[in-house]
Amino acid sequence: MGHCYSLDLRMRVAAFVEAGHSCRTAARHFGVSDSCAIKLMQRQRRFGSPAPARQGRPPGGGKLVPYETFLIQAVEAHPAITMPELAARLLDENGIIAAPAMLSRFLCQRGFSYKKIPDGGGVRTRRHSG
Repeated sequence: MGHCYSLDLRMRVAAFVEAGHSCRTAARHFGVSDSCAIKLMQRQRRFGSPAPARQGRPPGGGKLVPYETFLIQAVEAHPAITMPELAARLLDENGIIAAPAMLSRFLCQRGFSYKKIPDGGGVRTRRHSG
């Protein structure tokens, strides 16, 4: 597993190489691997900075986002709908396969909560802001 080197070290390695030293000499001088120094310089040449790229999945995506209106309307029309029923309805009407847990997380992110009722079922309601 690779190391996540600080921006300060990355900048010093890049400056050392730009001062006329080789990447391998810079690697030995700063105690990093040869490939690390070489890749830092490739990144410096390509992007103008040796700063690391953002890690992780880009925000705002997901396969349910285009169906947000459909899902919210379905839950508001039938608050007692279960997630497996909602998943089946999404598949039937839109051809999208979604796990019940994924639907639940999606709705919770949109402000819905699950309220249990005495008969053993439950109802999804929208949280009030305020």
